[in-house]
Amino acid sequence: MGNRLAGRIALITGASSGLGAHFARLYAGEGAAVVIGARRVDRIAALADEIKAAGGKALAVALDVTDEASIIAAYDAAEASIGVPDVVVANAGIVVPGRAIDVPAAGIRSVVDTNFTGVYLTAREGARRMIKAGSKQSEKGRVILLGSITSHMTGQGDAAYAATKLAVQHLGRQFAQEWVRQGICVNTIQPGYIRTEIDGEWFDTEGGRAQIASWPRRRLTEITALDEPMVFFASDASRQVTGSHITVDDGQSL
Repeated sequence: MGNRLAGRIALITGASSGLGAHFARLYAGEGAAVVIGARRVDRIAALADEIKAAGGKALAVALDVTDEASIIAAYDAAEASIGVPDVVVANAGIVVPGRAIDVPAAGIRSVVDTNFTGVYLTAREGARRMIKAGSKQSEKGRVILLGSITSHMTGQGDAAYAATKLAVQHLGRQFAQEWVRQGICVNTIQPGYIRTEIDGEWFDTEGGRAQIASWPRRRLTEITALDEPMVFFASDASRQVTGSHITVDDGQSL
């Protein structure tokens, strides 16, 4: 681990497992104070304790990205305890798998509410506070949106999820343009298929193994493959990079 994010405060959504928990450990290891938000407060509390035991600085906050009041409360708690987050990682996401003709309307709405509206509200609240805190002068504002390679793929049995991830990619460019003169850089990372809680069991099934076999390198993307771009987009090194998106998928979408 290094010190590339020393002095930064990063708020990470969906941090109770998978990518979010990994990013919290990564950023803390690089010197950032991390605000880890999720609905499963027992998990994020344990993660915060783990990070602090390792010498890092962490705050667990209850956070439901589908509820704007919850988002605002999480930022309030961060400010009161640590300071204004200057890095926001909008990572929370869900999938309701199934054929488009079978997925219930409630499932579609839950995916849109979490994966698109939740990302929108999380990034917006972060930007409001960065601007108020002087991001125009410091140029230290960073917003990182988590997309997916499904945004440019078809036939994966997750139409609503894929559509929201494509929307997130474009949302990132819209936000980047709107906030570019406010010292805030907004970028999107499109991960490939990684073994996490959200879909890990699928890859142990016959269908999951067949999917892996169909990819050029016949393997899942390692979660650590995201580390360098995630640190870069959060750091001072990305001061002149905004409105971009990068795919990290080990060639799965080729």
